[in-house]
Amino acid sequence: MKQWFLITAFFLISFTMQSQVLIALLLGDKLNTGKIEFGLDGGVNFAKINNMDSNNWHRKWNLGFYFDFKMKDQWYLNTGVLVKADYGLDKLTETDLDFLDATQYDADGDYSQVISYFVVPALAKYKFDNHMYVEMGPQFSLMHKAYIEFNSDADGISVNAQEDNKDMINRIDMGLAAGAGYRLLKGLGWTVGVRYYYGLVDVYKEKSGTKNQALYLRLNVPIGLSEDKKAQAKEMKAERDQKKAAKKEAKKAAKDDKKSS
Repeated sequence: MKQWFLITAFFLISFTMQSQVLIALLLGDKLNTGKIEFGLDGGVNFAKINNMDSNNWHRKWNLGFYFDFKMKDQWYLNTGVLVKADYGLDKLTETDLDFLDATQYDADGDYSQVISYFVVPALAKYKFDNHMYVEMGPQFSLMHKAYIEFNSDADGISVNAQEDNKDMINRIDMGLAAGAGYRLLKGLGWTVGVRYYYGLVDVYKEKSGTKNQALYLRLNVPIGLSEDKKAQAKEMKAERDQKKAAKKEAKKAAKDDKKSS
């Protein structure tokens, strides 16, 4: 009963977040104030599952949306939803496959555990004056798909097979995340960063110590600018134009001096 309550609550939170995203995409700048920033969150993550025989990282692209809510001074709450986020483990061994009770094929190939989650962080984020930031806090995930994937390309024949095994996996994953990054263009552009996640819940119901690990390489793209950010952008553009004009005048003066001499 408790698990179903948590799952229902998670779906409601995810639905609310995605509804906010749709509104934000439609209204753009009108919702981007000095206290809220929203945008696209994407990148690649390297993941693995502890206490398995294989130790090979699983690499996948992820995509979603983020919100930064200004709390106090330079403190923010970072949240959102990664609607496409896969964890898992690559190059499963025979020991792993026996535990997972997975079908093993005669052809040579590689087996992977793929687990798709909806991921919701809730991180305290501190932004420095030099446009760098650090963040830390809990992260929650809801599994919606899981399967063993077999890939083979032997003798010119390509094979891809997927075997569902989500019944073996706990629906909810939660753990701790920490990261750092830098915002480009003097705090007005895209943000590049890295985030590390360590799960505190066993991935598999029948095997303890199987925790998710993930390393995210992230790119955040803000949607629209608040009025104060627009003003800063205009000031930066005016400053660049002044520098270009000054360089042009300096070159012209140098040419005139050369001619006169």
